[in-house]
Formats: sequence, C-alpha cells, structure tokens
Amino acid sequence: MGRYADRHGRRAALTLSITVMAGGSLIIACTPSYESIGIMAPIILVLARLLQGLSLGGEYGTSATYLSEMASSGRRGFYSSFQYVTLVAGQMVALGVQIVLQQLLSEPDMKAWGWRIPFIIGAMGAVAVLWLRRTMDESEQFSNIKSQKRESAGTVRALMKHPKAVLTVVGLTLGGTVAFYTYTTYLQKFMVNTVGLPKEVVSWINFVALLIFVVLQPIAGLLSDKIGRRPLLMAFGILGTLLTAPIFFFMEKTTEPIVAFLLMMVGLIIVTGYTSINAIVKAELFPTEIRALGVGLPYALTVAIFGGTAEFIALWLKSIGMESLFYFYVAGCIAISFITYWRMDESSKTSQIEAELGGDKLVNNKSS
Repeated sequence: MGRYADRHGRRAALTLSITVMAGGSLIIACTPSYESIGIMAPIILVLARLLQGLSLGGEYGTSATYLSEMASSGRRGFYSSFQYVTLVAGQMVALGVQIVLQQLLSEPDMKAWGWRIPFIIGAMGAVAVLWLRRTMDESEQFSNIKSQKRESAGTVRALMKHPKAVLTVVGLTLGGTVAFYTYTTYLQKFMVNTVGLPKEVVSWINFVALLIFVVLQPIAGLLSDKIGRRPLLMAFGILGTLLTAPIFFFMEKTTEPIVAFLLMMVGLIIVTGYTSINAIVKAELFPTEIRALGVGLPYALTVAIFGGTAEFIALWLKSIGMESLFYFYVAGCIAISFITYWRMDESSKTSQIEAELGGDKLVNNKSS
C-alpha cells in the first residue's frame, strides 16, 4: 500500500485501504456459521481477517504521510497526532458497543449472533469514511513530485538508499508498538484474568482511560511543535523502561477499580510520548517519493514481529506461571527503543518535509 501511495497518490491509497477494510468487515458479519457450511466458515473468516490486516498495515504509513504533508509548518506534530486520536476513538466505539451489548444480550446470544453486530457497524462506518476520502485533496508535495522522481517512487531500491532512516523507524516502533499493545489490549485482559476484576468494570475502566488518552494526543503533539519531538520520545523511553514492571506489580495486588484505573492512566500517559508524535517523526525522515513506503514498510514488519507476537509471549509466560517476565520483556523492548531516541537527531530540525517545501531556512534557524 505504501508503494501504491507513493506512485498513485495518498488519496487513492487511503480510498483503497478503507474499501478493503469495509469488504473484510462485511464478509465477517455475513459469514454463515460452522454448522451451516462446515470448514469453509473459519476459512472465510481467516481470509477476511487477512484482508483487514492488509488494509490496516497499509493505512498507517499512508495516513501518517498524508497528515504530515497536509499540516502547516510549525503545527505538524499537532495535526499528525490525530492519527492515534482516530485509532483510539475506534477502540472506544468498539468498547461502547461492547458495553451496550453486554447490557442488552445474554452471553449465549452474544456467542450465537451478537458478535456480528460490531462488524456490521464497522462496515457501515467504513462506507461513510470511503465517501469522505473520495472528496479529499491530494497533498501538495505528492502533486509536485517531478516526473523523473515519479518513475522511481515507491520502489524498494529507492528506499534502500536511506538505510539509516529505515533502521530508525524500526527502532522507533519496536518499544512503542509493544507498549501500546500492553497498555491497551493486554492490560484489559490482565485486569480480568490476573487481577480478577469483573468484565463490565474493566470495560468502563478502559473506556474512561482511553477517552483521556485521546485528549492527551493533540496536547502532546502541540508540545512537540514547541520543544521538539525527541524530548517526548526520551521521556517515553526512560519512564517506560523504569515504570512498566512496577505498574503491573502494583496492579497485581489491587482489588480496587479506581487504583487499577489510575495505574492504567500512568501507563497511557507514558506511552503518549510515543503515540502522539511517532507518525510525524517517521514522515520527517523520508523524501516525498518514498515517504509512504518508508514509513509503512519497516513499521509493518516491526509491528508484525514484535507487536503481533506480544500476546502470544504474554499468554505463554502466564501458562508456565511466569507472567511477571512479560513485564520485563516490555520494559526491555522500550529500553531498546530508548537507544534509538537517544542517538537520533531532532527530526523537526532535519525534516525532509520542510526542506522540500523550501523550508531550508526554517530548518537552519531551528538548528542554530
């Protein structure tokens, strides 16, 4: 999808990704049960999930690129932070639907047919977003790519001319994706299975915590426009490394929902240092003709290897009675990313986006 965005435009790629996502959701919602079509039911569901994964994997790099290119100079951190606003808002909508369904349906009804409702809602929402994306403007920087650069746009060969930027994206993403998964998805299961809080209570804790988390994103993004991206990443790296294990050890021993909520908020505040600005930091590393591919490909590979396996590692460690090792695994991943944050340049001062828009003077002024 990143290659497609670099060759055919950000708008075209974003329109394609949401179309694929809508199709995947609709297929899942309409797939007959195992009792009706046998082994074909799980096969269809797996294929539909693969479609959704393809869409989601391509969405990140393209949306990060589009938001970064469309934002005005000096406000790119603020506007690009809305990528995680929309991502987490989607989680909140899903949680809201879950809370409502828990109140209205019995557990047998949920297992029989209620689970299809969120996918129907998701497909309908995707169709609405598809209409909006078809009317978006293309970014000025993509439109201004010269013909000779357009020929090599979105190729791996062109991307490999920027090995430092590619490795920086990997280092940036490793700790961030594991931490984000841990403090959102895993923590919800942890509060139910390890802490022993009721599912309904945990759903409300998650909903309120994520609501506050959403508000924090543009605040941190705006702060990065004032003081730079690197200080926020450094804060995430240091605090995430030092406090992740203590947060989970304290939560293990609590029986109070309010304490669990406060501990979750500490974790989400820490991870905001990454989530609010990671899109703009990565986009600032690459020239326009490979920006979507440069942001998306190393990100997708890192998420697949580390973010995608985090749950399996957590469940395996829990099954052998060593769940606490997972806390240190997360802290270790963040520590590795901290090395990247410590060694990298301040991306807002060396921004490829600003340089290509004739902002070389601005870049030099910031550096002095």
